[in-house]
Amino acid sequence: MTKRLIIIATFALAATGTPQPAAAQDEVTFSKHIAPIFQRSCQKCHRPDSLAPMSLITYEEVRPWARSIKQRTGLRNRMGVMPPWYIEKDLGIQDFKDDWSLSDEQIQLIATWVDNGAPEGNPADMPTPPPFIDVDEWEIGTPDLVVSSPEVEVAGEAPDWWGMLGVVDAGLTEDRYVAAIEYKERNDLKRGVRSDTVGGLFVVHHSALSTLVPGSERETTYTWPVHEVGRNADVFDAEAGVMLRAGSQLVFPSTHLHSNGTDTKVRLDVGFKFHPKGYEPTKEVELLFFGNGPDIDIRGNEDNQRMDAYFTLPENTKLSVYEPHMHAPGVRMCLEAIWGDTTQTLNCSGYDHNWVRVYKYADDSAPLLPKGTILHLSGYFNNTLTNPNVPDPRNWSGAGHRSVDNMFINLLQAIYMDDEEFAAEVARRERLERADGTADLGCLTCDTSSPELNAGGGQ
Repeated sequence: MTKRLIIIATFALAATGTPQPAAAQDEVTFSKHIAPIFQRSCQKCHRPDSLAPMSLITYEEVRPWARSIKQRTGLRNRMGVMPPWYIEKDLGIQDFKDDWSLSDEQIQLIATWVDNGAPEGNPADMPTPPPFIDVDEWEIGTPDLVVSSPEVEVAGEAPDWWGMLGVVDAGLTEDRYVAAIEYKERNDLKRGVRSDTVGGLFVVHHSALSTLVPGSERETTYTWPVHEVGRNADVFDAEAGVMLRAGSQLVFPSTHLHSNGTDTKVRLDVGFKFHPKGYEPTKEVELLFFGNGPDIDIRGNEDNQRMDAYFTLPENTKLSVYEPHMHAPGVRMCLEAIWGDTTQTLNCSGYDHNWVRVYKYADDSAPLLPKGTILHLSGYFNNTLTNPNVPDPRNWSGAGHRSVDNMFINLLQAIYMDDEEFAAEVARRERLERADGTADLGCLTCDTSSPELNAGGGQ
């Protein structure tokens, strides 16, 4: 199967909790109002022996951190926000899978609770603790195949390194279609004691992955989504499983390692979840990695530095993933679509170098973009002392793979469609949107002529 890879530059929590109703100031308590929020959006990481430096399960554990919790949740989409979800909620598409962010109402409940002295309330009001998977377990469920990279050791004070991590056999004896892929960094660092950022608990910043069948023709080579620090799993469109061929080797051609003060042994585990035997895809996953590399020019001691990049879609397209990727000075990215005289901001998001997020569009909100649509990417950089991720803002930096270098890319995933398929999907979305009376921001060719549709559209 021929794949098109367009490169113009070189913990998700699946939860369905509903917001608690608004409460008067003197009614907000931990047991009744705050604990359900934490169960949905915080405790995946903030629990014993997990990634976070403190547990936020019981009232006794939470109370000392109340003021800090108010401050961090109040950051909303900016660097440092907890939970780490950076989509701006005042423009663009808002429907995503595995969205663990807090609503305005939930943020206000937390602030009110803290300002009122953070009362515990009646312990009988505490909700039943939800089941959690361990952070070292797989979001995609037990993989059908796990392949490990070679193990390496990163010295505690080593400089950044990037290069080829190695080649390993997949051990697959028959062709299988992959439904989902997930990466796990396995290292010997202790959990929850070193850092309140994910970058301090891991040493692999990113690793590219491709597969090939030795001795076969080049079209059997495939490039997979890139592993990045803090990244959630990739679940491909149900109609677009990706072939992993018998006899494949996994190649880690470009891996970036960074030290964190402790000698660390590390490997990457790659988990593959297969479709049932007999499955045949009807679509192909397109990896639209676009941005700007050659023109990156990050000046020292300067905030609000902007970069732009453009890409014209060669086919009718449905985007399934929005994934900003920058480095330490990066603080914000926006993606807009331009088609004829129509311009729509699809999404804007904050950015934090410590937490790479993959934003997977909900099926009925994935952008539908006709052939010829121009994608416009804009990025914003803060290379000053006000950005805690920058080690020395006096330094100029350009493009590169190290943390002290910079990147400006969006790692989009998409499905291409012919005219008939695209028209059918647009018609389906028009019916959906008319049913609830709101405009579809991601559907550039949907009919938005009626007043009730126009009321929900725009930037």
